[in-house]
Amino acid sequence: MKSASGWRRCARSSISYETLFDLPVKTRRIEELADLSTQEGFWNDNRRARTLTTEKTRLEDEVREFHELQTGLSDAETLYELAQSENDESSMREVSALITSLADQFEKVEFHKMLAEEQDPKNAIVTINAGAGGTESQDWAQMLLRMYQRWGQAKGFKVELLDAQQGEEAGIKSATLTISGPYAYGLLKSEAGVHRLVRISPFDSNARRHTSFSSVFVSPEIDDDFEVVINPADLRIDVYRAGGKGGQGVNTTDSAVRITHHPSGLVVTCQQERSQIKNKDLAMKVLRSRLYERHLEEERKKQAAIEDSKMDIAWGSQIRSYVLHPYKMVKDHRTGFTMPVADKVLDGDLDGYIKSFLTCRITGEWARGGGADLE
Repeated sequence: MKSASGWRRCARSSISYETLFDLPVKTRRIEELADLSTQEGFWNDNRRARTLTTEKTRLEDEVREFHELQTGLSDAETLYELAQSENDESSMREVSALITSLADQFEKVEFHKMLAEEQDPKNAIVTINAGAGGTESQDWAQMLLRMYQRWGQAKGFKVELLDAQQGEEAGIKSATLTISGPYAYGLLKSEAGVHRLVRISPFDSNARRHTSFSSVFVSPEIDDDFEVVINPADLRIDVYRAGGKGGQGVNTTDSAVRITHHPSGLVVTCQQERSQIKNKDLAMKVLRSRLYERHLEEERKKQAAIEDSKMDIAWGSQIRSYVLHPYKMVKDHRTGFTMPVADKVLDGDLDGYIKSFLTCRITGEWARGGGADLE
């Protein structure tokens, strides 16, 4: 338990915490947005009004969280001093429980502070591609798809599979899914890169150890009001019959859509909906998001803002290794963060990796020799 003088120092530091959490800036922005919402014609542009209203709600939540922490700290200090003066063990236990709760709350607020980039609050579009290696890598891609679906569901996010290209024997060749929820992109951007799996292959009759690779690409879902200029002449749009498992649910119309953007070489597909029009709209949304992410990456390179230790998303530069044999361990080579319970990670327990990545981005303290393999 901290001393009373320690609590007083914490209370006195609240002014610096206001600066740390940009409280004055956020308060002024809330006032600006409130003034804008009262102006004539504000609701004539629904997209702009919706965007600004969402921003105002987010900022109000952040300011409210700060004041709740400030009030809780003051209450804890008062209760501690009272318990100490009366030597009341029951009150001391109450203070301890309150401090534990405040610590958890502060950690959440501090975590959100690391998600300060413009696109962080947006939904995420995740694309998974199997590497060379046939069935082995395709099965690994399927495992990664399940991992991200489990992670999103555990967060209470909306998870929607837009497209999946099935492997010949097992697994998937590629898949694209959207994960919709607060800061989904900011959290999942840490997952972009090559993921490596080491295990005894279930497809090898000789039970040999195999190494498989799959790549993960993450982009922010772009709002409809953000302009990404796409020349229709640059597009090739193909329609085909969506795949399926057969039976009554199989789609018997040419509703699946594949869009090729010739200048960038990007190809996106969607067969989630039964309507060709809806699949085309979804595929265009994915294309716009990926083009925008490419634009952001080019801007980062121009500004020389990419960290020296950040790896390219390419084969041979895996960001994470998942070892299931001869022992179980999952290690992130960029941050050094390791978990010995691989099954939990594959079931979607990614928060430790996400937090360590965001922390290293702020501190610049990346793991040395981050790309080293695990034996």
